[in-house]
Amino acid sequence: MQTRRRGLARLRCGARVALLFGFTVALAVRMGEARAQDAGMLDERVTQQSVSETICRAGYADTVAPPFGELMAHKERLLADRGIEADHGAAFAIDRRVPIVLGGSPNAPANLDLLPWAGQQGERRKARAAVMLKRCVCEGKLSLAEAQAAIVGNWSVVYSGFSQTSCDISRLDVATGESAERGAGHDSPP
Repeated sequence: MQTRRRGLARLRCGARVALLFGFTVALAVRMGEARAQDAGMLDERVTQQSVSETICRAGYADTVAPPFGELMAHKERLLADRGIEADHGAAFAIDRRVPIVLGGSPNAPANLDLLPWAGQQGERRKARAAVMLKRCVCEGKLSLAEAQAAIVGNWSVVYSGFSQTSCDISRLDVATGESAERGAGHDSPP
């Protein structure tokens, strides 16, 4: 009888943890959606209804991106604002918080920042995560808002935990950087 009570207590505790974790993930995604919906970061031409004519159309990003020289001028301003010498500027990339391929504004200052090129938090990885998310949006497996929230949140979790064949980001906690399996006590990698 004692063993059964302990088993029930563990089950209730596990259910509470799972419920709390689910609530936390939902809240994190909602907070990410709110940040991603900042009008200054988004391109008003891109909506859930227009994705097939905008971001899912081949070459779309190239047609709306500002000239290279304009981006480099903005990068120089960002480097100067952060006290980074121009000689070290090659280590950094101009970053769009919400990439063009996910409906981000091509040239709005609120959407532009600096990221290192390489590393766990680097632009190369973020660009790859954005392309994977775009594929999911274009295949109808993920909403535009979900993809934007994922990329504005802890996008490196998306990169490390996202599958080439699956668009399921529900197990990823973009707020804390952990997968749902880890949060539930499992040892499997994201």
